[in-house]
Amino acid sequence: MTDPAANDFGPERGGPGGSAPQGYTEYARPGEPGFHDTATLAPEDMRDLAIGRVPLVGLDAKNISAWFSGHKVLDRVSLQMLPGRVTALIGPSGCGKSTFLRILNRMHEMIKGAELAGEVLLGGQDIYDPVTRPATVRRRIGMVFQKPNPFPAMSIYDNVASGLKLAGIKVPDVDGLVESSLRRAGLWNEVHRRLKSPGGALSGGQQQRLCIARSLAISPDVLLMDEPCSALDPTSTRRIEETIRELEDQVTIVIVTHNMQQAQRVSENCAFFLAAENTPGHIVESGPTTQLFEHPVDPRTSDYVHGRFG
Repeated sequence: MTDPAANDFGPERGGPGGSAPQGYTEYARPGEPGFHDTATLAPEDMRDLAIGRVPLVGLDAKNISAWFSGHKVLDRVSLQMLPGRVTALIGPSGCGKSTFLRILNRMHEMIKGAELAGEVLLGGQDIYDPVTRPATVRRRIGMVFQKPNPFPAMSIYDNVASGLKLAGIKVPDVDGLVESSLRRAGLWNEVHRRLKSPGGALSGGQQQRLCIARSLAISPDVLLMDEPCSALDPTSTRRIEETIRELEDQVTIVIVTHNMQQAQRVSENCAFFLAAENTPGHIVESGPTTQLFEHPVDPRTSDYVHGRFG
């Protein structure tokens, strides 16, 4: 993609109204490594997916620019998000971090007037390829939002299983997958005796981990997190961070955070975004987290991570 005006996200872009192959649920396209027909996936294979015994996949954004109603908000952002690693996106409010995150699983195109240019490669395949369905992309690239959003009247069990139903995935052992997902999200020991209780009755931190479990149930390659701890108390924040660390060798994670200490604690790699009045959001500097915090190349990075602005 190079011309934002040409990107209307209609059927020819795999958007609403686009044709889709029938009879299978994709994790990769037929014939590609990692493709699974989940309608016939055996329980042991689903468990292998759930605990990460498949090749990990990273994301590679190339020259991403984005517009809202003609106003440019991101300018030529390129970033490699390595497989099985946590990448933190930092920067002041309004610099395009969350917009970039939404572009990574095709949620940007759901906003009226939104346009973009560039490529997002998942395991080397462009997620904006015309033959790729947005629903397939969002199954492979899950999202955890800033505010926990479980289905409040639905039970804890059904909240996790709902991810399978919404994705059209058939699994012979749903009970086993629900347990596995809750364990991976660090919630099983706290809720296993009350799986029929409403998800909305959990604490804020538990609800956020329930949302993580719901995302993990469909075995995504990548998990995006948009300030997942911003509404949580310190204890719940610590538990979410522990969950992120436990998941990092099982799934690729990209997290937006305004908490510099959190970025240092949970991420191996970091990207510093910045925007100005007449300059769209862009990456000033990216690399290993220790480098950005201890030996940044750009003085603006040093000023930001040490709290001198933003």
